[in-house]
Amino acid sequence: MKKVTKMEQIKKHLLTKKSITSWDAIMLYKATRLAAFIHCLRKEHWIIETKEITQKDTNGNDCTFAKYVYKGKRN
Repeated sequence: MKKVTKMEQIKKHLLTKKSITSWDAIMLYKATRLAAFIHCLRKEHWIIETKEITQKDTNGNDCTFAKYVYKGKRN
């Protein structure tokens, strides 16, 4: 049986859920280099928007991270 690659998992996630964060990638797929996967997808003409999200951490401090949003694919 063919193993599913992390790239394939990230692609499927973006196509079905429309967005992903580094935390999603780590917790769901054990993928720690999400920005590198996003970079490769953009080279494959995927349109992915980066949104900065700010939330409070457990100590009440602001924590900013990227949320990648799938917008489609260019020809």
